[in-house]
Amino acid sequence: MISIKSFTFNSFEENSYVLYDETGECVIIDPGCHLPEEENELVHFISNKNLKPVKLLNTHCHIDHILGNYFVSKKFNLLPEYHQDETRVLQSSAYVSQLYQIHLNPSPVAVHFLNEGDTVKFGNSELSVIFTPGHSPGSVTFFNQQEKFMISGDVLFMQSIGRTDLPGGSYEALMESIIGKLLPLGDDIKVYCGHGPATTIGAERRSNPFLREHLQH
Repeated sequence: MISIKSFTFNSFEENSYVLYDETGECVIIDPGCHLPEEENELVHFISNKNLKPVKLLNTHCHIDHILGNYFVSKKFNLLPEYHQDETRVLQSSAYVSQLYQIHLNPSPVAVHFLNEGDTVKFGNSELSVIFTPGHSPGSVTFFNQQEKFMISGDVLFMQSIGRTDLPGGSYEALMESIIGKLLPLGDDIKVYCGHGPATTIGAERRSNPFLREHLQH
């Protein structure tokens, strides 16, 4: 069974996740740890649980989701994995960091890319990769059917959706990702978002104003 630990890191209040099972192997998703105390919090949890990180995964490569990539990569000898369409987003992070006046240790680049239909394995557990562009050109969602949850990055939020006004964003593509790929997975699926509290597919189908407006047409 997969256990999920969430952390809220950096000035963007981004949610980072550690997923682990009974074997002690874990994956780190979207490490946003930026300050030394945030890095220490992440390492302390992993150490206390006696976990072994085996994957560094990014739902997408906006700066708030990759601020900790360098640290995690060096600390645990892992290279990030993300969709190939996020390469240009990652390359722009140095410029974005200057724009926000945020110190950034540049993220290593992937040598293995994630694609629709891939399976990420750790311990006795698996995550399916779903290609969900719109907020970012190569956003992916990590999904586990058996345990009924997803890590959605910035695709879907409680009562909201990801913004689409950043380079490579597309409102049409985002709605297609949510309505065409995420909603059909089932109302009982728990959604762990890139910002804010977790929700469920059913709750968002019923009360998310962006989805209700779209579904009514």
